[in-house]
Amino acid sequence: MTRAPLPVAVLVSGFGSNLQALLDARARGRLPVDFRLVASDRPDAYGLERARAAGVPTATIAPAASADRAAWNAALGAALREAGAELVVLAGFMRVLEPGLVRAWEGRMLNIHPSLLPLHRGLHTHRRTLAAGDRMHGTSVHYVTEELDGGPVVLQARVPVLPGDDPESLARKVQAREHEIYPRAVRWVAEGRLEWKDGGPWLYGRPLRRPVVV
Repeated sequence: MTRAPLPVAVLVSGFGSNLQALLDARARGRLPVDFRLVASDRPDAYGLERARAAGVPTATIAPAASADRAAWNAALGAALREAGAELVVLAGFMRVLEPGLVRAWEGRMLNIHPSLLPLHRGLHTHRRTLAAGDRMHGTSVHYVTEELDGGPVVLQARVPVLPGDDPESLARKVQAREHEIYPRAVRWVAEGRLEWKDGGPWLYGRPLRRPVVV
């Protein structure tokens, strides 16, 4: 039986290159999703332009327009519900969501982080990788939980750290791999291969104890 396209909302804060990778995969027929909304906390986020060019509805939910952080989270949650999203994809979204909103989307919210989690949670991962003397770097797709960058990791891609690498060269290598693995992980969800059951991720009908590494 053919599945209906999965209704997806994407959250962006900036340039939106991972969003573009998802839009391109959908345009090539490789991602069975229906992009219902691309929302941003910043009206100048270029990711919104990418969405409009692809005919995807957009919304700006600026924190300054809300009375406080809780009101902003409530407004964002309402926009996601009104869009009819069944999966929320964070693609360079730079704001920490309140626990209540994260719990409401448990098992239905993915993020991509530029490190081999659990290494280097948070910001400045490329610089911290070099400072730590790591030989490998990479990117991780994980479910969003209340713990920052601490949700179960489902898919990772590794890149070697080479002599002469700097934060910018690492960022370019990691971003190229992000554009490969994020559409793959979203496709797994859309096709029913990856699902959230019993408080954790299952892949191909079995609990996913450790991430798939490519």
